[in-house]
Amino acid sequence: MARTGQADFIEKDAQPDLFGGEALPVYRPNPDKVRARLQKILAEARAAEAMPWEPTQLSLYQTIFPQMADYLPADEGAQLRFSFEEELKRLKAA
Repeated sequence: MARTGQADFIEKDAQPDLFGGEALPVYRPNPDKVRARLQKILAEARAAEAMPWEPTQLSLYQTIFPQMADYLPADEGAQLRFSFEEELKRLKAA
């Protein structure tokens, strides 16, 4: 098909490059805030004689606790995850 002499309606630079360009900044949570939140959850578990949380909250904590611990130094995060799992075992057995 022959060109009609009309200008192209699509500008070459109208759409940004999807795979190049500047990388977005990566969000990193404050380790002190993460640590404080995990310690609070763990302290609540340690103080309880029976499961202190409803099933939905327990499920949430079982999901987010390990994920949040990943934002701490590896050995500290591993220790907190281990302590949390041990408390859950104790509470489930009670």
